[in-house]
Amino acid sequence: MSGNAVPKAVTQVNCRSASNRLLLDQITDKWAVLILTVLCAKPLRFNEIRRCLDGITQKSLTQSLRRLERNGIVARRVIPSSQIAVEYSITPLGRTLEAPFQALYGWMLNHSADVIQAQAAFDEREVE
Repeated sequence: MSGNAVPKAVTQVNCRSASNRLLLDQITDKWAVLILTVLCAKPLRFNEIRRCLDGITQKSLTQSLRRLERNGIVARRVIPSSQIAVEYSITPLGRTLEAPFQALYGWMLNHSADVIQAQAAFDEREVE
């Protein structure tokens, strides 16, 4: 296969696969992407993650972490202490998402002005 060739399996989107669509939805959810971004740096406790993510509710964080843990992307570890604490870390499987998410984040930084300009042009058209 040449260096720039896209594997055939990647070019064929299986629209009938509900499990693939569900997994894609779960790992590209806005909170999931942000949670994985902070966990790529180091393992964190629940409240540390929450402080890193402005605007996330306790319920949303709990639900997102459970989905990520169920999918093998995040690991949960109970830390025995006087007060029970839980630490979350990215798994080796989750680590495989780091490069694609960094690429997406880089794209966003490089093209956000273009997107804002396109939105303004679209909104201007809608008024006419």
